[in-house]
Amino acid sequence: MPLLSSHSVMRFLQRSRMIWVMLLASLVLSGCVKSEVGITVESPNRGTIVQHIRLDERLTSVNSGTAQKWLDGIEKRVRRIQGKARRLSNQEILVTIPFGNSRELETRFNEFFSSVTDPDRSDRKEFDLPKLKSHLKVQEGNFLLLERQRVIYDLDLRSLGILAPDGSLIASPGSLLELEFGLTTPWGARSITRKDGTAISARREGKQLIWTLQPGQSNHLEAAFWLPNPLGIGTVVIVAIVAGGIYLRRILPTPTTAPPLAPNS
Repeated sequence: MPLLSSHSVMRFLQRSRMIWVMLLASLVLSGCVKSEVGITVESPNRGTIVQHIRLDERLTSVNSGTAQKWLDGIEKRVRRIQGKARRLSNQEILVTIPFGNSRELETRFNEFFSSVTDPDRSDRKEFDLPKLKSHLKVQEGNFLLLERQRVIYDLDLRSLGILAPDGSLIASPGSLLELEFGLTTPWGARSITRKDGTAISARREGKQLIWTLQPGQSNHLEAAFWLPNPLGIGTVVIVAIVAGGIYLRRILPTPTTAPPLAPNS
């Protein structure tokens, strides 16, 4: 099979992959699009998905209309899932999506990022966008006073690379893009790596785990963390109060009542 020349690769990217850079604004930290994205779990009943997107001026100058239309689309998607989007400038947007529990985290994350990585057919036809697969899953386990949560995230970025007919990767945008995903929890999280090497390892920065994702590849990551269990703690408090009342009732003397006075004759 003949090799692709650098001129052919650049022409191919310019013609049919110009917008995939913007589609990865949720993850890109260098190159044409810079963004900070992460999940912050504050408590079992509160957390946020925060995404700060900043487009490079060179990108917006090449196709300002397309860039602005894409940012407008993000604002609409955020409002549909009860989030907020604030324009900081023509190239910058701050997205905040709250969630109340792990189920809401899973639902809202998947709804938002699936719309970014897999836009409507009309958008794909207009922009010739590659289809990316993104899916987040959260598993819960309750242990009376604590609950264990396990985050599993799969992001398929193989459509960003140039593939040979046999499926092998010819060219990858990895030299141009740095993709990262972050998770922050109250007590810190633990990255889970598999023996078969399919899960990506993470680096730790305080209470945050950060994974470096690979463009042109299928990325799989897992993490586990602990949170206090409000229901279990409430149950223990109620049981302790009842037990304390019963104990005090046993050890304290029983009050006696004075006999009634005899009536005067």
